[in-house]
Amino acid sequence: MVMRVVRLGSERAAGEGTRIGTVRRPPRGVPKTEFASGNWYDVWYPNLAPSVETMKLGQAAETPAQWAAFQRKYRAEMAEPEHARSIELLATLSLQADFSVGCYCADESHCHRSVLRELLREKGAKIET
Repeated sequence: MVMRVVRLGSERAAGEGTRIGTVRRPPRGVPKTEFASGNWYDVWYPNLAPSVETMKLGQAAETPAQWAAFQRKYRAEMAEPEHARSIELLATLSLQADFSVGCYCADESHCHRSVLRELLREKGAKIET
């Protein structure tokens, strides 16, 4: 069993399992009935997306210092009990089920999913690299 961190909208890997969208908003211009068939996500779970304010901070980050500030703010949000429980739940499920989490960003290194990957690993998640 394994969890993957993916770009939403990309082709699914064999055996990927349920795809969870950890994004603030659904994909623009895509009918809800096509979210799964279009490889966006099967379940929308915005609970693990950055707040709008933090998301904007990350999108505007142009320097390493600005990106580090985004990471600190997102980590602080994910340390709040409701988010921390979600991360712990997914980390535990990764040991028993195949699924993926993701976001739309083309560059994972400049996306909240890179930080989410680290947070999940820190909680013992089994993540395909």
